[in-house]
Amino acid sequence: MNPLTEKQIRASFLNASRREVTQAVLPDLADLPWDRLDYLGWRDRKAPLSGYVVLELDGGPAGVLLRASPAPTSGRRRKAMCAWCRDLASVEATLYVARRGGASGKAGNTIGTLICEDFSCSRNTRRPPTSSESGDGIEAIADQVVAERIAGLRERSAQFVRDVAATS
Repeated sequence: MNPLTEKQIRASFLNASRREVTQAVLPDLADLPWDRLDYLGWRDRKAPLSGYVVLELDGGPAGVLLRASPAPTSGRRRKAMCAWCRDLASVEATLYVARRGGASGKAGNTIGTLICEDFSCSRNTRRPPTSSESGDGIEAIADQVVAERIAGLRERSAQFVRDVAATS
């Protein structure tokens, strides 16, 4: 992912009001491993149920404001697979819901998906493959498995952002 400025990030949101964009607490952009990110995702420190995702779409940044489902009151969580990186072993996936863009979103329409709770998809896709994923572990096969994971993550996350932006 290409490095982004605070101004680019704030201008990229497709489904957030000016007030929501202004109040968003951004991560420290200088410390991010941009070359190892497929999207920028973070939780808001001041509003723990708010999350943000910014990715490259059609040559420019596209951002989405998300709302996380609250933790179950029973304290027990079901294990779920992230719909973007499809990793089950590393972290918990949480239901994130995004208000659709435009008039559809203003009418209350939303779309949701399961995403890694801490937005660690980029790290998860780059982990070394297990023996069941790459067979006998030949390095070229392992590299291909990781490349396919990254391509899948990019496609699935971009499709979600397109779905948020869709007007119908």
